[in-house]
Amino acid sequence: MRKTIILTVFACLFTLANAQESELRFNQYGKLVNRTPLILENRDGILVFESKNQDYRLWFDIRVQTDAQFFFNDKLNDIGNGTSIRRARFATKAQVTENWYGEIDLDFANGILELKDAIIMYDFLNGLTTRVGNFKERFSMSQTASSRYLNFMERAMVVTAFAPSRHIGWDVAYSAPWFLAVGGIHFQEVEDAETRMYVEDNNKDFGRDEGYSLTGKLVARPFGHNRDYTLHLGGAYSYRTQKTSIAPGDYSSARYSTRSLSSINRKKYLDTDLIPDFDHEQLNNIELAGFYKGLALQSEIINSRTYRKNDKKPLDFGGFYVQASYILFGGKQVYNADEGEFTQPDKGKKWGDIELAVRYDYVNLNDKDVFGGSAEGFTIGLNFYTTRNVKFQLNYSYLNHDRYANGKGKLFVGHDVEGNLTKNPNQVADAAGKAGNDYSSLGVRCEIDF
Repeated sequence: MRKTIILTVFACLFTLANAQESELRFNQYGKLVNRTPLILENRDGILVFESKNQDYRLWFDIRVQTDAQFFFNDKLNDIGNGTSIRRARFATKAQVTENWYGEIDLDFANGILELKDAIIMYDFLNGLTTRVGNFKERFSMSQTASSRYLNFMERAMVVTAFAPSRHIGWDVAYSAPWFLAVGGIHFQEVEDAETRMYVEDNNKDFGRDEGYSLTGKLVARPFGHNRDYTLHLGGAYSYRTQKTSIAPGDYSSARYSTRSLSSINRKKYLDTDLIPDFDHEQLNNIELAGFYKGLALQSEIINSRTYRKNDKKPLDFGGFYVQASYILFGGKQVYNADEGEFTQPDKGKKWGDIELAVRYDYVNLNDKDVFGGSAEGFTIGLNFYTTRNVKFQLNYSYLNHDRYANGKGKLFVGHDVEGNLTKNPNQVADAAGKAGNDYSSLGVRCEIDF
């Protein structure tokens, strides 16, 4: 009997030891690691892994946008209709502790790999956050807004021409109900292999500093943050020196250009070409936006002043846009107070909702001895939001370019006195307002986010 009891005790101890050992886990480097069971959930079509106490969360952010665009009245320069995978994004995001957050975001659009976001962030849990890595500078609310929530297929021309996008940097932000304040320092661009080669060649062959930008933004919200309405008054400033993420031969030059509301039409009508003797640039932006239930209004005025060496006068470029959108079947606009931008709207029906949007935008790249062209765009859009995660967009745009929008002298801008097409704006005999390549476009986008 005693022997049986002793054997039973040893068997229990052995089983307990094996059970405890089976709970141990090691990583690929042989280090013993802690274990936390995770809850797996589908949250509005997004796959989320989360710990029970919510101090750890990991999820995927995947986006596909397929575009088609057709062009009309392209009398001066032929434009090819076409299709495109506008974005094919795969991002992994993680809240690794209550305070620490990390993100990596890649784009595979049309088979070309680009790094988008690579972020390390610390949240002080009192409205104050700080980030380091590669991310969008907080300058323009249109530029920083996620492409999944844009009201139109393309951002306004003045935004794509001047508003800074992603750069390596560090920033600090404080968000309160009544205001948002952000400041940061930013360095080179990180996009693809070509950009990286420029940075390395400028460093290796010329020993150049990679340059920097100081960017700050302040947003006032006089009504605080309300789910039914808000008012957004913003101002931003950026001081920018030359970066080494451009071709070494272009280092002492500036260049401003933008495509005309299309990623499929590859002609750049608006282009200053290289502006020599570049010293530094100053950008400023004024934002006015707000919403009331399903109606949203948004406008930005962006100006650029380019300072040149050798006693050359500075150049002033800029423009603006104003847009309005309305959700037709009872849905509501949603404003993200922490980021100071609009986000995914609430739908009014079980099947989804439809949004009507209109926009006017203008950009001017002409000043003193530089003539990169100016243009205005009129766009009307219709957005169909399905029940979840699928969106269809239909855009009609009319583009009006001036006689200087000749794509660095490569595109026709009118007729000379003999009736022949000419690329020289000084030889155009067409009346004022008639010169320049004017045309219309019809675009459609199919998008899924998961």
